[in-house]
Amino acid sequence: MNTNAASIYPSRSEAEAILLWAQAQNPGPWISHCRNAARAAETIATHCGMDTNRAYASGLLHDIGYYANADRSGKVCHVYAGYALMMERGYPTIADICLSHSFPIQNIHSYTGSQITNDENERAIIKKYLAEAEYDDYHKLTQLCDGIGGPQGLCTLEQRLVDAHRRHGLDSINTYTFKKWDAYFALKEYFDAKCDCNVYDLFRDEIAGGIFGH
Repeated sequence: MNTNAASIYPSRSEAEAILLWAQAQNPGPWISHCRNAARAAETIATHCGMDTNRAYASGLLHDIGYYANADRSGKVCHVYAGYALMMERGYPTIADICLSHSFPIQNIHSYTGSQITNDENERAIIKKYLAEAEYDDYHKLTQLCDGIGGPQGLCTLEQRLVDAHRRHGLDSINTYTFKKWDAYFALKEYFDAKCDCNVYDLFRDEIAGGIFGH
């Protein structure tokens, strides 16, 4: 448990240790996804004048709730599990990231995938958070980097969004799907402006290599 009230997010070494612990609980491609999202967040933050350590920790730990799906049932809500874990460890800023990263549209029904959670208490907490939250640049940056950080490397939003629905199937498509896509593209435009460049240019060779091969 973090007892330093000033330490609202973990240091790089602490974040790495948490992810390694989570990997031991539930190894899988989500680990490399988190690392790629963190790397993208740090790079973009550097060009935007943001706190790179906070951006990195947010990207690295946004999906940390997947540690709880060790039985591979997928029944544990990773959004809530990550929130609860980070609150327990004393990092409310990262707990916020865990709740917000899947919701560029602040509506619980916009979640991509199967039912987010059947637990009424968890649903109430998530819904209350989404109704009241005011996203800052770290929430927004983590959402963007979640959207371009594939397990195999950084990619375009188009690649990642289509892949997500291919993996989750028809049940992942609802009335919010294309609004959510628009929200991701709006995030990219927002950070393009903050970086004064197309953010894809920051990872041009990697993205091109993923599309065309090396």
